[in-house]
Amino acid sequence: MALEKYVYPATVSPEPSGLYSIWFDDLDCCATQGDSIIDALDAAADVLAGWIYAAQKQNYPIPAPSSIDDVKHAPGQFVTYIVADVEAYRRLNDSYAVKKTLTIPNWLNEKAEAANVNYSKILQDALMQYLG
Repeated sequence: MALEKYVYPATVSPEPSGLYSIWFDDLDCCATQGDSIIDALDAAADVLAGWIYAAQKQNYPIPAPSSIDDVKHAPGQFVTYIVADVEAYRRLNDSYAVKKTLTIPNWLNEKAEAANVNYSKILQDALMQYLG
């Protein structure tokens, strides 16, 4: 199973406009901005999780993170670690419904229908409990 949390160093650059730009040297085209340092750091965690999630779905190799001491930056910029919770990102952004066909015994189906069972909810709850 793929890792669900990742930590990568990111370069933070305060811009003259007041924005903060953040990018990850280890990951192609993985960058973001925010109106404040808090917004930028939140956006960086989101874009990092999204980048890794997309890489996982496409079986694209996820490079190992560099050491924070190896990341070069210009005066006025700084480097910090960003944490990506890919499982939380997946739950938030990939929860569209997928139709599944299943087979159960007729007697169980009759009991479930009599009890007005929501099959989808029961199956989802059972799978979440089973998978953790």
